[in-house]
Amino acid sequence: MSRIAILGAGGWGTALAIVLSRATRPHEIFLWSRDANHAQSISRSKENRKYLPQVNVPAAIRITHGMGEALRGASIVIGAMPSAHARKVYSAAADAIAADAVIVSATKGLEPATHARMSEVIASTVPAARVAVLSGPSFALEVAKGSPTAVVIAASDPALATDLQEQFAAPNFRLYTNDDVLGVELAGAMKNVIAIAAGTCQGLGLGANTLAALITRGLAEMGRLAGALGARPETLSGLAGLGDLVLTCNGALSRNRHVGMELAKGGPLSPILAGMTGVAEGVDTAKPLIDLAREHNVDLPITTQVDAILRGDRNPRAAIREIMERPQKKE
Repeated sequence: MSRIAILGAGGWGTALAIVLSRATRPHEIFLWSRDANHAQSISRSKENRKYLPQVNVPAAIRITHGMGEALRGASIVIGAMPSAHARKVYSAAADAIAADAVIVSATKGLEPATHARMSEVIASTVPAARVAVLSGPSFALEVAKGSPTAVVIAASDPALATDLQEQFAAPNFRLYTNDDVLGVELAGAMKNVIAIAAGTCQGLGLGANTLAALITRGLAEMGRLAGALGARPETLSGLAGLGDLVLTCNGALSRNRHVGMELAKGGPLSPILAGMTGVAEGVDTAKPLIDLAREHNVDLPITTQVDAILRGDRNPRAAIREIMERPQKKE
C-alpha cells in the first residue's frame, strides 16, 4: 500500500483524495490544509463544506494541518494548491519530502511573478524530485461524485507516467499517459484565459456562433504559443488541450467562465473575486502568457483582450469588436 499526500484541501485537492480512495490499488491518503480550522472542519463533518459541499469525505482519508504528518513516508505527493501559492508550499514541504518521492502537479496555471510552469517551480524548490503533471477536463465536483472522467498524466519518463496511471486508476476515473509535460502544462494554463473570454461572450448574450468561433480560435492561439515553446501539436488537440478547453468554456461549474460572465455585467474585478470561494486561475495567468508570447514573438489576440478587460482598460464589448475588426487572414 502506497502513501499519498495531497497538498491543498480546496475543491480539487479534496476531489482527488476522494477519487484516489476508490482506486483499484489501495492507498493511505493524507489531505493537508494550510488552515487548521478548515482541516478540523473536514475531519469532524466528513465534508469540505467550504469548497466541495454535500460530498462525503471517506473516513479513511486523514485530514491534517501538519505538513510533516502528511508527508511522512509519502511515496507520492500531489500538489493541488493555487499557482500563486505553489512556490511557498513546495518550499515549506521540501525538507519533509522523501528523496525517492514523486511529485504530481495538479495545478493548472503559471506562477504569476515568473511565468514559470508548475513543474519548473517544483524543480527549483525540490530539485531531486521526479515530477509528473495531472491535467485534463475535470470539474472537482463531478470527479468527487464519480462521474466518468478522463484525464492525462504526463511525465518526461514514460515509465513513471505508466506507473502513476496504474496507481491512480479508479472506477470512472481513466488516465491517459503523455510525455509532453510542456504541452500539457501550457494547455492547462491557457484554457483558463480563453474560458474567461467565453464567459464574457456568454454574459453579453452573443450566442452559439460566437462561442464556437472563440473556442476554435482560442485553441489555435493555444497551439501557436505551445508550439513556439516546443510542445507537440497533438497534445493541444487531446484531453489536456481541446478537452479541457471545451469543458471550461461551456461548463456551469467553471470559475473562469463565471468571472467572464460577471465582467460582462460591467462590474470591477475585485468584488467578483471576493465573492468566490475558489480560485479562477485564468485571472493571474493572462499577463504571464502575454509576457511569454512577447519573448517568443507570438500573437495572442484573445489573451491580450482578456488581460485588458481584467485590468479595466477595455470594456468587454469593445474587446470583442477589436478582435472582430482585426485584419482578415487565412485560417
